[in-house]
Amino acid sequence: MNYDTITYAEADGLGIITLNRPEVMNALSSQMRAELLHAVKAAGKSARALVLTGEGRAFCSGQDLGDAARIDDIDLERTLRDEYEPLLRAIYDCPVPTISAVNGAAAGAGANLALAADVVIAAQSASFIQAFTRIGLIPDAGGTYWLPRQIGAARAMGAALFADKISADQAASWGMIFESIPDDAFEAHWRARANHLAKGPTAAYRGVKTAIRASHGNTLDQQLALEAKLQGECGQTHDFKEGVIAFLEKRPARFEGR
Repeated sequence: MNYDTITYAEADGLGIITLNRPEVMNALSSQMRAELLHAVKAAGKSARALVLTGEGRAFCSGQDLGDAARIDDIDLERTLRDEYEPLLRAIYDCPVPTISAVNGAAAGAGANLALAADVVIAAQSASFIQAFTRIGLIPDAGGTYWLPRQIGAARAMGAALFADKISADQAASWGMIFESIPDDAFEAHWRARANHLAKGPTAAYRGVKTAIRASHGNTLDQQLALEAKLQGECGQTHDFKEGVIAFLEKRPARFEGR
């Protein structure tokens, strides 16, 4: 696929998707959602880590409200079911670690697109806004799933009802995101984090994602059994053997992602 609304670059195991409609703060058009879905699926097959970020001053301002000719032509249920759901599932189910590098404002569906990644790293000047009630809607694009799990029901409810701007520092202190980084160090920092994952034990990372996500619905016995199963699988990988040998030889491990 030729990309017009995003860019995709891959090198040394790291794939980087950049939302590239800065003139509209990277608003999510139907075309952008299709291109994002294609790029995420492609990266899951060829990269060892994936980053989502934005071009310009915003990460993503949410749904492109000018995408339909008339407001009466907007079918939000269909759009969410047919366009957002496959994209969010592709990010959430991506077989390699995913990072949202939030360079600026992330609003509405744009905020929840960011939260779909495994790790969210934001520039200190960035912000997150569940802006939906400002136009008479409820949070979508997974917002009512991510937020209660990340920040608890009370904060999720307040964020959704009041649609207040949440700073990157506040989001980090609440546990909504992993890190808030000073703007002048932001890009170097997320690139270093992403390159670390791209050179890491890919199968182990996949097991980490599986185990942590399953813990919400598992009993202790179920979780212990899952840990044992996943650890058994990791113990058969090349990277486990390399990690042990590197430890004994007192040198950095050279993981190959297998």
